[in-house]
Amino acid sequence: MESKLPKGISDEEKIQERGQWSNKMEFVLSVAGNIIGLGNMWRFPYLCYKNGGGAFLIPYFIFLFTCGIPLFVLETTLGQYTSEGGITCWRKISPLFEGIGYATQVIVCFMNLYYIIVLAWGIFYLYHSFSWELPWASCNNYWNLDTCVELQRRNASANFTVSENATSPVIEFWERRVLRISPGIEQMGSLNWDLVLCLLIAWVVCYFCIWKGVKSTGKVVYFTATFPYFMLLVLLIRGVTLPGAGIGIHFYLYPDLERLADPQVWMDAGTQIFFSYALCLGCLTALGSYNKYKNDCYRDCLALCLLNSATSVMVGFAIFSILGFMSYEQNVPISEVAESGPGLAFIAYPRAVAVMPFSPLWACLFFIMLFFLGLDSEFVCVESLVTAIVDFYPDVFRRKNRRELFLFVLVFFSFLLGLIMLTEGGMYVFQLFDYYAASGMCLLFMAIFESFCIAWVYGADRFYDNIEDMIGYRPGPLVKYCWMFITPLTCIGTFAFALIKYTPLKYNNVYEYPWWGYAIGWLLALSSMFCIPVWMIFKIFTTKGTLKERLRILTTPSRDLPKTKKEQENLLRFFALGESASTKNDAFLPDHLMDMIFLCLSIKS
Repeated sequence: MESKLPKGISDEEKIQERGQWSNKMEFVLSVAGNIIGLGNMWRFPYLCYKNGGGAFLIPYFIFLFTCGIPLFVLETTLGQYTSEGGITCWRKISPLFEGIGYATQVIVCFMNLYYIIVLAWGIFYLYHSFSWELPWASCNNYWNLDTCVELQRRNASANFTVSENATSPVIEFWERRVLRISPGIEQMGSLNWDLVLCLLIAWVVCYFCIWKGVKSTGKVVYFTATFPYFMLLVLLIRGVTLPGAGIGIHFYLYPDLERLADPQVWMDAGTQIFFSYALCLGCLTALGSYNKYKNDCYRDCLALCLLNSATSVMVGFAIFSILGFMSYEQNVPISEVAESGPGLAFIAYPRAVAVMPFSPLWACLFFIMLFFLGLDSEFVCVESLVTAIVDFYPDVFRRKNRRELFLFVLVFFSFLLGLIMLTEGGMYVFQLFDYYAASGMCLLFMAIFESFCIAWVYGADRFYDNIEDMIGYRPGPLVKYCWMFITPLTCIGTFAFALIKYTPLKYNNVYEYPWWGYAIGWLLALSSMFCIPVWMIFKIFTTKGTLKERLRILTTPSRDLPKTKKEQENLLRFFALGESASTKNDAFLPDHLMDMIFLCLSIKS
């Protein structure tokens, strides 16, 4: 079976033109760095505790094997097969579904803007960790209120009574020193210039990690993808040796099977898979596109998926052993110290290290780990966006130094746009991006169309043939049936449930956004989802021929579409004559569903 690389381009020319990973390890570490990030640390452990402990692992692994792994394989192998980024890969598969590529890159643009803000916060905390006394451990700072009560005084004596209005120095440091948060999004206030410097440092580091493409990315990930594991192991050993660690681990894993009757538990498991595995963002496609054509990407995908889930479980032990220590030290239920999202990284954990021996050391280790966990996820997302655009305009950006210049312009404007999240009202904007722009609903919407396009338009059997051509064998049939039935149906059900159970965003479950704040949020969400239907309508109306002819052309892989006007006219005449498509090019026929549509159109006409 011959290679499906574009005709007339040799492997050597393609390497010179686009670049490839030097070896398999660079690809594996790059993907691992992308998918193993902050979601593993601050989302999975909390969801596991919240949704029935060990029982949550049942829906989690069901979604992993029915949605996570099939989509992970789909996106990675699609990139390797087409050697294209997140937009042009879908154009090659089916021009009608090119909107999937635009939609995923819109989401990536939003993620690049707000995800790096977390790195800026981490740098700020790391800087303040290099002190003999952690600034969030005491109430002797200029930002503290009169109602501030130190953690040590809360626990030192049973005779010490705490006022109902008492505040924690950890929360005051977060809200009054780091965020300097305003009462609401209506009052954006001024910039926090110390955070601006932190954001600048984060973007500079990100730029130099990827400025030479895979040549630099492939080398950087040797450190950024492995160092967090070393730090995590240190924190895990320290956590399980703390007094009260068993309390936290018990709450983390204790199975509550009754929770499985709650549909919200299943939705949380599904959305966690999409977040944790970086699905429907085009990142996996971009990373896979730099593989050698014969690389066994299927085996790599299975290993990476298992590594990611194993890491999530291990992180849970590290985090909840420390939360158990907090519960033990403060003599409060663990439910009062368990947090998710930024609250875990910047409130719960700083509160824990504040009462540990050698607290500055553990604070430094934690925030170094946090920075590197977020860094490789961030620069891989930026790299995937750059790859998509460079592949879209290869004649423009593949010339000498133009890619580096384009990357600099992209980073510079991303830095400027991100400044709005560093104002006094910036946290409210950050939450809008996090809750709407890269929400589970957007990712589920992308997944429905991705699986439908591959399974029913391009053809699951044909894609299996392509995979066999690359790796030398056909994967098991389960993945194919997931693409065809299980994955799209599961995503449709979860998407519908997410709409039905939608609850408006609140900050700290207290502050309600104004109507225009929610409107901005929904515009962010719809801006990506609308790309797919709008592109379909645009292509159908701008393509020549009858509806049957247009659909036939738009569902034919673009590498087989005619390039000249005469070739296009010949193809239209061919379709109009109703000849069997198998006489034209059987290797690139749409599968059963599209043939049925064309048959119905023929009967109607």
